[in-house]
This record gives sequence, structure tokens and C-alpha cells, in this order.
Amino acid sequence: MNKKLTIIFSAVLLSACAVTKVEPPAPVAAPASFKETGIWRQGAASTATQAAPDAWWTLFKDPVLNELQDKLVIGNENLKSAVAQVRAARAAVEASREALFPTLSVSGAGTRSASPSGTTNGNVVSSSGRPQNSYSLSANASWELDLWGRLSLATTGARASLQASVDDLAAARLSAQALLAQTYFSMRAAEAQAALYARTVSAYQRSLDLTQVRYQGGVAALSDVLQAQTTLKQAQAQELEAASTRAQMEHAIAVLLGIPPSELTLASTEALPVVPAVPELLPATLLQRRPDIAAAQQRVAAAYAQIGIADAAWFPDLTLSASAGYRSSRLSNLVSAPNLFWSLGPALTEAIFDGGQRKLASAQARASADQATATYRQAVLTALQEVEDNLSVTDQTQRAAQLQQEALQAAQRNLEIVTDQYKAGTVSYLNVTTAQAAVLSSETSLLSLRNQQLAAVNTLLKNIAGRWEKA
Repeated sequence: MNKKLTIIFSAVLLSACAVTKVEPPAPVAAPASFKETGIWRQGAASTATQAAPDAWWTLFKDPVLNELQDKLVIGNENLKSAVAQVRAARAAVEASREALFPTLSVSGAGTRSASPSGTTNGNVVSSSGRPQNSYSLSANASWELDLWGRLSLATTGARASLQASVDDLAAARLSAQALLAQTYFSMRAAEAQAALYARTVSAYQRSLDLTQVRYQGGVAALSDVLQAQTTLKQAQAQELEAASTRAQMEHAIAVLLGIPPSELTLASTEALPVVPAVPELLPATLLQRRPDIAAAQQRVAAAYAQIGIADAAWFPDLTLSASAGYRSSRLSNLVSAPNLFWSLGPALTEAIFDGGQRKLASAQARASADQATATYRQAVLTALQEVEDNLSVTDQTQRAAQLQQEALQAAQRNLEIVTDQYKAGTVSYLNVTTAQAAVLSSETSLLSLRNQQLAAVNTLLKNIAGRWEKA
């Protein structure tokens, strides 16, 4: 019998060279550069560009934004959730490692029982026998040998999942930082808009006073006064709307920081943050640092590890087990040589028929791996699109802002001329209101374009993981 067990055990060890690990596909190769950098180079200034630091938002040169970003990583609830997921994934890795080692347990038991004293044709004829005591104290050990790599592949998959969780945390932090920056820019743009409307209201009030004086002097018509009142009231309503937008952005910032909106009050300012200069050339390899792409790639590795685990189920499991202890009907002499018992030996288990469960598990694992691979490749393509889009938007908004600045200067000069003409009585007040509307529209568009510039650069920095120089 021992010879047969030795032969079986040797055959199992010899067959342990079977490989169940399946290698994942190679990472997606990024192009050498982005398409839209050519457009950017055509219109970009020749000045040197500052390298983006780790705290990339400092490029906008706004101390209030810097302070808010420091508070974000401490109080944001979504980041706390991501940190908890990392802890859970780390615990899963430790659990998978422990499965590679033997287990040892000890147990003690004491029972008192009675059995029927006799039966006739299977029926009990005596309802009770003499009670018996039984005491035991034992230790049990078992160790599953990882012949086919199932346990080690489980550890590999758990490590990949842990790294994916770490990358998810980095992606969540980057996303929250970009969202905070964008919300802050929108708040400052609303403040600048409100300040613009406040100045406009003052200018329109002066125009209304002028028309009222001219009307009282019989020089202007009542329609001029009514038109001046209309434009004034419209500007006042727009000022209130801008103030409401500013309040909403401040509330959103408070929620991002993990505090109630009532606990955050930011001082107002009319100045927008500085728009940093974008490099004339961005290598597409920057996408390799994006944490969401890294997380997707790690999930591919974890999915392929599951294929190996599913394939290992086709091979037998070998477990070494041992137990020893004492058993007696008396507690007083339980630990004594006559009451000693022990056992030692291997156990080989192989499923003969499982209704196709292993085959289905293997097919499911491969389908999940294909899904993870497709998701990873789509993430790379989406990242390339996002960077291309924001390179184009950054370039176009810069050009549009320059043109809009020129349009504003022309509109302001036209308003001065028309106002002088109205005072001289050579044109109607309709010409003044038209010129005023053109100035207000030009200033509003310019503020909007500057906010778009900030948003485009902010999103671009997010899309290239906050750095635009090579690692």
C-alpha cells in the first residue's frame, strides 16, 4: 500500500510542471506625439514653458487655490472611500499569501451522552442506556501544496487588484483636484462677471441721469428715458444672476472639501488666475502616467490571473494533513500515553464529474479577461481623444481671446464716439444703447473665453496626469 502511495505521489510531482498561467497581452503602444500639437506650434509663442510641478495647480499662481487643494486631500469624502478600498485590497493580498502556508488549529471537547440499550427490528425497546462521558484534546494541521499555481496566481491577481485600487485612488485624487480647480475658476469668472455688471450698472445709471436731464430740458424724448431704464434694469438682473452663480460655485467647493457650505466663505476678487503656457510639443507617452490607464492595465493582469486559477481546477488537489491528541472518558487522566491518538497522510482529490462547472468557469474567466482588455484599450483611446481635444481647445480659445480683446477695444471706442454724438444731439439714444450692448457683449465673451482657457489647460493637465514633461 505504501508503495502505491509513493508511486501516485511521484506521478503528481512529475506532472506539476504543467503551466496554468496565461500571459496578458502587451500594453497598448501610444503614438509618438499628438496630432493637435502641430496646430499649437503654429500659433504658440516662442517663450520658454515652465515645467509642471507635482502640485500642478500652482502653475495658475493663485494662493487661495493652493490652500483649497491642501484641504481637499484631507476632507474629500470620495477620496476617503478610495483609501478604504485600498485597505480592503491590501487585506485581500495578505489573505491570499496566507493561503500558501500550512494551517494549524487546536480543539478541546467534552460531551456526556446516552444511547438506546437495544433494538428489535430497528425499533427502540429501551429508551435509555447508561450515560457515557467523552473528553478530547487535539491539534490539527493541513497544508495544500500549490502544485498547479492556483494559490500563487490568486496572490498575483490580488496584487494586481491592489495596484489597481492604488491607481484608482490616484485617479480619484487627480479628478477631484481638477474638479476643484475648475469649480474655483468658474467661481472667479462669476465674480468677474458680477463686477463687470456692477460697473455696467454704474455706467447705465449715468446714462439714465443724462437722458433724464435732456428729457427735462426738452431735448430728448421720453422713449430715450424708457430705453435707458430698460438697459439699466437688465444689467441689474444680470448682476444678481452672476452673484447667484458665484454662491453656487462656493457651495460646490465646500462639498468637495468635505465641509458644509455654511462653513466656507471665500473673499471675492475680480482677477482671474493666470493661464499657464502650454509646451509646443507634448509626447503621447505622457499617457503612460495616467492612473486610470494604469488601473485598467492592472485589471487586465488580474483577469488573466483568474484564467490560470480556473484552469488549475482541472488538476487534482494534494493536501498534507496531520492530527494528534488525547481522547478519554475521564478528564483526570486525559493527557496520558494510553489515550494518545494521531494520524498523518496526504489526500489527493480530483473531480470526476462536475456538470461542466470547470469548463464554464474557464470560459467565464476568458470572457472577463477579454472584457478587461477591451476596457483598457478603450481607456487609452479615450485618453488620446481627451488630450487632442484640449490641445485644440487651448489653441483656439487663445486665438479667440486675442480677437475678442481687439473687438472689445473697438466697441469701447465706438461707445465713446456715439455717446459724444448723442450729447451733441446728432444721433438718437438707440445708437447709444446699441453701442453699450456691444461693449457688454464683448466683455462678457472675453471673460467667458478666459474661463475656457483656464478650463482647457486645467483639463489638459488632468489628462496627462498633471505633468507635461517626460518622466
